Amino acid sequence: MDSRLPKLLFVLLAIYAAFHFSSYYSQLPEVVASHFNGRGVPNGWQTKPAFFGVFVAVSVLAAVVGFAIPRIIAVIPVELVNLPNKRYWLAPEHLAETTEFMKIYFAWFGCAVFLIIILTFEYAIQSNLHPENKADASRMWYVLAGFLVFTIVWATRMISRFSRPRESNSASPK
Repeated sequence: MDSRLPKLLFVLLAIYAAFHFSSYYSQLPEVVASHFNGRGVPNGWQTKPAFFGVFVAVSVLAAVVGFAIPRIIAVIPVELVNLPNKRYWLAPEHLAETTEFMKIYFAWFGCAVFLIIILTFEYAIQSNLHPENKADASRMWYVLAGFLVFTIVWATRMISRFSRPRESNSASPK
């Protein structure tokens, strides 16, 4: 597997978000509820341009997490990388394999982060458009629980991948 599928998914999510959220822009009030407590009650507000500016900024951050971090890891000094057995995995003879694995895994993580961002902003938009019939706050708790499970599986796979040099781990799949 390579990183083309999560890259494509990220681009499709970005296109969807751009069209979907731009269709709501004119319908929203000039000041929108932008932060909610655990029960879905608004406790923070922003101007509409600031709200969408934050969306763009955190979307760029998701792209950086998903696609820039593996490239950064490949070029920074080994001493600055926190990775089990980093001397082995970041050695010149293993760097391409390590970088490819990280490109794939961080790309999927970036997609998951971006999806959380989209779902969170959708919740806020729907809460602003329909204040009398708000979306159920438990929906966001389920989304966060799903992301937590994804993150645990993702981190466990990452740690197990790099916990031993390849010679000790030759039976495990790429």
